[in-house]
Amino acid sequence: MASPTLITPSTSKSQPLIIPLKPKSSITAAATTTTTHHYSRRREFLSLTASVLAPSWVLFPPAPALASSDEEYVKDTTEVIGKVRTTITMDKNDPNVAAAVAELRESSNSWVAKYRKEKSLLGRASFRDMYSALNAVSGHYISFGPTAPIPAKRKARILEEMATAEKALLRGR
Repeated sequence: MASPTLITPSTSKSQPLIIPLKPKSSITAAATTTTTHHYSRRREFLSLTASVLAPSWVLFPPAPALASSDEEYVKDTTEVIGKVRTTITMDKNDPNVAAAVAELRESSNSWVAKYRKEKSLLGRASFRDMYSALNAVSGHYISFGPTAPIPAKRKARILEEMATAEKALLRGR
């Protein structure tokens, strides 16, 4: 077995940790600023040329089209409220329940797809209540099928949200 050796500090002069940098000559600094100045002028020229030659639709893209006006939103929302009320109050033994639920799901999906993208509608009370009610109705029919009756508690909450949405629509909210 080898014996451990003891490491002792050497008496030789150690190298400095930081290597001093040599100052740049004035010729190199002048060439660098000239080159930088040249590139910035070239960049300005190219951007100016591109802006002059670019078609107007590139520089000024058309504003995104709004999905609807307020009148259309009120009309569509009122129609969907009517469909929801008639569908959830139908008797479970009615033979037209499945068709009514399918029609309601289609109209509610199109309403949500049309108005969910509108930033101006997201803060409205009518949109919020309507979206919540449609979510509850669609979730029920997806989970339990189109012929399953909506429980009384859930139905009361949905009808209350519909009434609140309708009042908010009348107030322009």
